[in-house]
Amino acid sequence: MVTAYDYTAARIADAAGIPIILVGDSLGMVVLGYDSTVPVTMDDMVRHGRMVSRGSSEALVVVDLPFMSYQVDAAEALRNAGRLMQEGGAHTVKMEGGVSIAGTVRRMVDAGVPVMGHIGLTPQSVNALGGYRVQGRTKAAARRVLDDALALQEAGAYSVVLECVPAPLAKVITERLTIPTIGIGAGPDCDGQVQVFHDMLGLFPDFVPKHARKYAELGSDMTRAFEWYAEDVRNGAFPSEAESFTMNERLLVELLGEES
Repeated sequence: MVTAYDYTAARIADAAGIPIILVGDSLGMVVLGYDSTVPVTMDDMVRHGRMVSRGSSEALVVVDLPFMSYQVDAAEALRNAGRLMQEGGAHTVKMEGGVSIAGTVRRMVDAGVPVMGHIGLTPQSVNALGGYRVQGRTKAAARRVLDDALALQEAGAYSVVLECVPAPLAKVITERLTIPTIGIGAGPDCDGQVQVFHDMLGLFPDFVPKHARKYAELGSDMTRAFEWYAEDVRNGAFPSEAESFTMNERLLVELLGEES
């Protein structure tokens, strides 16, 4: 699974055969320039979900429910999930939390909304967690993460993301669950993995998480391309005859003759 936030990125991921595309609220940081995912709105998620769903014809499109779009009550969560599916083109939604949201997840699944869970480090709760920290390192914390995973499975979630969870704990959770786990910073034993588009392609220089692996340095390549383009324009090398259009010069001569 990879994230994508617009039509072009979705087309590229689809062409690569990526089976799941996540329209993550991480767009708040890598696209909208916020310092967290908290300011992201339902309108943001609907808009970017619509872009991605138009660009993808093969992948399962998962769209995040943003902060405070599902925490108030189950009815509001269901309405907002409906918006993501009807207006945003989502096939399924993703929600952060475990035991605390299990009742809401059950209500949504019963209403026909497929739900992917997300536990461990839950970025929407970064202020409550005291920052972006690995979750589940103590015995009590590990128990909470495991309980969250089991609660989501019991509530009907079809999959769960494990973010920034110690690899041995993620392995145990994966073995305990009958639904797939998708890891991000959770070691190699999860059933699947997810990475942020901008992290893996070297497009977001502000911060690179420990769990991210760069498969390209497109940010540097793009900078060089822009510099090359600017130099060609300043030197008169662009556009050339190959990038220009022609016309019947006799007609131009006649036009200029009429003006005189």
